[in-house]
Amino acid sequence: MNAPSPAPQAAPSPPPPATTSMSRTRALAYMLAATMLAMTQQVGANLITTNVYQIQGELGATVAETNWLIAAYMAPNVSLSIALIKIRMQYGLRNFAEISIAGFVIAALLNFFVHDLQSALVVRFMSGIAAAPLSSLAFLYMIEPLQPRQKLTVGLSLALTNTTLGIPVTRLLSPSLLEIGGFHGLTLFEMGLALVAFGLVYALPLTTPPRVKVIGPLDGVSYLLIALGFGAIAVALSLGRIYWWLEAPWLGWLFAGALLCLTLAAVIELHRQSPLIDIRWLTSPATLHYATVLLLFRIVLAEQTVGASNFFQALGFQNEQTLPLYGVILAAILAGGFTCAALLRPGRENAFYAVALICIMGGAILDSSATSLTRPDDIHLSQALVAYGSALFLPAAMGQGLAPALARGPVYIISFFVIFLFTQSIGGLLGSALFGSFITLRTSFHYSQLAEHFSLANPLVAERLQQLGGSYGHILTDLGLTRAEGVTLLAQQATREATVLAYNDAFLLIAMIAGSALIGLLTHLAVLRLRERFAAPAALPAPTPQP
Repeated sequence: MNAPSPAPQAAPSPPPPATTSMSRTRALAYMLAATMLAMTQQVGANLITTNVYQIQGELGATVAETNWLIAAYMAPNVSLSIALIKIRMQYGLRNFAEISIAGFVIAALLNFFVHDLQSALVVRFMSGIAAAPLSSLAFLYMIEPLQPRQKLTVGLSLALTNTTLGIPVTRLLSPSLLEIGGFHGLTLFEMGLALVAFGLVYALPLTTPPRVKVIGPLDGVSYLLIALGFGAIAVALSLGRIYWWLEAPWLGWLFAGALLCLTLAAVIELHRQSPLIDIRWLTSPATLHYATVLLLFRIVLAEQTVGASNFFQALGFQNEQTLPLYGVILAAILAGGFTCAALLRPGRENAFYAVALICIMGGAILDSSATSLTRPDDIHLSQALVAYGSALFLPAAMGQGLAPALARGPVYIISFFVIFLFTQSIGGLLGSALFGSFITLRTSFHYSQLAEHFSLANPLVAERLQQLGGSYGHILTDLGLTRAEGVTLLAQQATREATVLAYNDAFLLIAMIAGSALIGLLTHLAVLRLRERFAAPAALPAPTPQP
C-alpha cells in the first residue's frame, strides 16, 4: 500500500529538535501516563457498547433507545480531533493538556446525576466531546521520552496498541463493575481512571513547542460544517441497522444533510489561501487509494469487534462466560504491538500488511465453521490470529501516512488526520453497520430456507414437535396447547440455527475480502517490482564509444 504523497509545492518544515535524554524511571512514568490516558478514553468509549443489554433496564429504556447513547457519544467525538490540532498549536500544549483532562474529569463527575435515558444522553454527548483530546494526549505522552528516530516506530506502535486494548479490557472489567454498582459502577470506574490521568498530566508536563498562530477566520465555519457532516453520518451508522435503513426516513435525511454540509465545507476550503484541510490533496489518486485501504481494513476488523461478541450474545452467553476469550485477545494484541515496536521500520509496511491480512483471513476461515454448539474456548486460536493481525496493521498504516505529512507542515497533518479519523471512527461504525445488516439479511434468508421444511406431513418434524411439546406435558393437559408450545420452541431453534449460519456467511465473506486484498497487495508489489526492473536498464548512461 502506498502512502499518499503531499503536494510538492509545500516547503518542508525544519526537523524537530532532538529531545534531551531522561532517566529510565521518568520515561516509564510518561509511558504509564500514556497508557492511563488511552485506557481512560477507550474504556469510556466502550462502556456502553459492550453493556447495552445489561444497562437498559437500569435506565428504563429499550435496546434501541439505549443505542442512542452510543450515537450521542460518537456524534461529536468523530470530528473534534481535527479542530484540536490547531487549538493545540495556537494556545500551547501545556494548556491544552491540563484543560482537556480537567474537562474529562468534569464530564465523568456528571455521571453521578444520570438516572434515566434523557440525562444519560446529555452526559454521553458531553463525554464524547471531553474524550476527544485524550487519544492525542496519549500519543504525545508515549513519544515524549523517546529519541526522534524511535518516535514513529517504537512510540507509534506502543501508542496505537494502547488504543486497540479498549474493547478486551472493557469486556474483562465490566462483569465485576456491573455486579458492584450496575451502570454507576461502570461510570465510577471511568471517573477513577480520569482522576488518575488528571494527576499524571499535572505531574508530568510535556515539552511545549513554540506557539503558532494558525487559526484562520473561516476555520470555525469549515469545522462546524465538517462536524455536522461527520456527526450525522456517525448517528445514522450507529442506529441504521437497529431502526433499519429503508424503514426510518430520518436516516436518509441524516445522510443527505451530511452530504450537504461536507460539500459546503469542501467548497469553502477550495477557495481559501490557508485552508483548514487540503481538499485537492485529499482527492488525489494516491490519497484516495490510501484511504480506501484503511477503510477496507477497518471494515474487515469488524470480524472481531462485532462478530465474535455478537455471535455468543446471540447464543445466549453472558459477558462472564467470555472472559477467557477476551484475555486471549488482549494477549494477542499486546504481542502484535510489541512485534511492531521491535520490527517496524520505514519500508517494511507492506510486509506487515501482508501478515496482517493472512492472520485475519485465517481467523475468519476458522470462525466460518461455527455451530450452535461452539463455545468461547473453541475460537481462542482464530480470535488470537485476528487480534494479532489488527495490532500489526494500524501502526504500519499510520506510520506510512504520517511521516510524509509531518514533513510538510500543519495543513497536511490535519488533512492526514481527516483521512485517519474518517477511516477509523466512521469506518468502524460502517463496518459494524454492514456486518450487522448482512447478518440480519442472511438470518432471514436461512430461516426461510429452514421453514420450508416445517411440515406436519414430515414424520421427523411431527416427532420433533411432539418431543418439544412433551416438555410441557406435566403443566398443560390440552394437546393443542402442547403442540403450539412445540411449534414455538421449534421456531426458536430454527432462528438460532439460522443466526449461526448467517454469522458463518459473514465470517466467510470477511475471509474472502481479506484474501482479495492480499492478492491485490501482492499484485501491486509485483507490478512495482517489474517497473523498477525494466526501468533500471533505461536509466543507465549510454556507453562511451571507444576511439
